[in-house]
Amino acid sequence: MGKRNVGSVGHLVRYGALAACALLAIVAVFRNFYWISSYATAPRSMPSSIPLGYDPLKLQEIEAMDLLEPGVPEIQWEEIAECPVKRLDGAAVQIRNLLYVFAGYATIDEIHSHVNVLDLMTNTWIDTFDMPKEMAHSHLGMVTDGRFVYVVTGQYGPQCRGPTNLNFVLDTETKSWDRLPPLPVPRYAPATQLWRGRLHVMGGSKEDRWEPALEHWSLAVKDGKAVETKWRAEIPIPRGGPHRACIVFGDRLFVIGGQEGDYKPKPGSPIFKCSRQREVVYSDVYMLENAAKSWKAMPPMPKPDSHIEFAWVIVNDSIVIVGGTTEKNPVTKKMVLVGDVLQFSLTKMRWKIIGRMPYRVKTTLAAFWDGWLYFTSGQRDKGVDDPAPKKIVGKTWRTKLRLVL
Repeated sequence: MGKRNVGSVGHLVRYGALAACALLAIVAVFRNFYWISSYATAPRSMPSSIPLGYDPLKLQEIEAMDLLEPGVPEIQWEEIAECPVKRLDGAAVQIRNLLYVFAGYATIDEIHSHVNVLDLMTNTWIDTFDMPKEMAHSHLGMVTDGRFVYVVTGQYGPQCRGPTNLNFVLDTETKSWDRLPPLPVPRYAPATQLWRGRLHVMGGSKEDRWEPALEHWSLAVKDGKAVETKWRAEIPIPRGGPHRACIVFGDRLFVIGGQEGDYKPKPGSPIFKCSRQREVVYSDVYMLENAAKSWKAMPPMPKPDSHIEFAWVIVNDSIVIVGGTTEKNPVTKKMVLVGDVLQFSLTKMRWKIIGRMPYRVKTTLAAFWDGWLYFTSGQRDKGVDDPAPKKIVGKTWRTKLRLVL
């Protein structure tokens, strides 16, 4: 009897172990299937070790940055035609139903020097044409007046090469290029916008890619031509740095988010190999009104957000921003990507998180047409449990946008 009892217990243990393994496998399969639709509520694991002296509450706050607020509705995304190339740190402007997508990295060692065009009426990529050989390949400043695209400075070449001060204009009706007067000095990823008949260029990083720049210049332009030969100094922005959104609404100029610092070329590297540096991502929002003598601080973003220079659209009286990067993980020091869709009411001056993207992604390129919010390209996360960046993508998504003020 005793032996039979021991054998029965052994069988039960073995069966129980097999059942537990099967259950874990089922859970794993279900979880991988389920994360796209319920990404917002997926659990996040805390690091196993906390730096000595680090505030655990601050750590929890940063780890929770990527979670949706309670009650935020789920957004249903639809994947459409993929961009012909994968692209990181590209630039984009929308003219009516066409989204023009420029330049960017294919990999850290390979850059693009062409333009792809997405037709938002047919959801198809319809055209490709070359950029000037002297034009920067990433970290561009860019804005359009509805026909002409003004392209300002940016990084020339792969890895972490420095910026150029050369500027260009594209006539989208003829697909011809022209030159603008060069900036007084090169800049890297400056905020750029058209305001009151002038092309404004602000901030960005200096020639070393890391030191934040505060300078603000403007140039009178009309119909794709410079009306002046030299840039005019304007009111410096309160906080410098690259990768911020810049918009005009109600005859006011807004600069949103961004960061101080960025990767620098490794000293002595013949290929300007990128070297990680300290970065500070911030949530600051500033506004400049006509005839004002200083910038005014506005309500900050819900959390720090950078790499959003072309990740925004204006819908009615709101700006909508998709993705970006936020504060780095304090333990691993890795970059943390953002998967939120943010809305800022430009009349109420109030922020809210209105949904979740299919995955976290930075330097995405956004558009809005006929009630649909679009985004394409960028660098996405490693998965639902790891917000660090991994693959450069060319995927294109859209969702029917419903804003509630």
